[in-house]
Amino acid sequence: MQVLLVDAFPMVRAALTALIEQHFAGAQVLGVDSAAAARAALAQQVPHLVLLDLRVDGGFELMNQIHQQHLLLPVVVISGSDDTEDALQALGAGAMGYVPERSDLGTLVQALHLVLAGGTYVPPLKRLADEPAPASAEPGQAWADLPLTPRQKGVLDLLSRGLSNKEIARELNIGVDTVKDHVAAVLKALGANSRTQAVLIATQKRGR
Repeated sequence: MQVLLVDAFPMVRAALTALIEQHFAGAQVLGVDSAAAARAALAQQVPHLVLLDLRVDGGFELMNQIHQQHLLLPVVVISGSDDTEDALQALGAGAMGYVPERSDLGTLVQALHLVLAGGTYVPPLKRLADEPAPASAEPGQAWADLPLTPRQKGVLDLLSRGLSNKEIARELNIGVDTVKDHVAAVLKALGANSRTQAVLIATQKRGR
């Protein structure tokens, strides 16, 4: 597995490289300290995963470029901020994961496994964490006001938890192709271009 790590700080790159090599057998990590160096590396070889600190000069522009030129290449943002708007901005721009630096190492490893399996990692966000969850909520109840069928709401609920299509299929005891159909319907109903964007749109509508 090839990983491109973009972070300006040598000690952070060394620590993350050691962590990835420890938990992902055979992983090869290329650490660079700038957006320009990242672009040069991507021109040579497209990795399986990009870890990006948006504090790198031009980091957000780099993420947008990766999303446009390498749509299927997952980007996980590692950020010093746990602000909700920062996370939503990064995820809305195409990141498949957002991991605040305050997270423990186990959370980071779990997030990377999830993203590599095709899921999306969304951390507990301040605004959402402050909202009381209704007791004994039924699956999809949080999305009750959205223009979706009950099954689509259930799929959206599992998408918001970062599950991949295969995991959703197992959870709902339906076929993967059926899950894909439901996901496509959810995206269309919400006017979203990606699973992550659908979750963000639904979350924002719920908060109104």
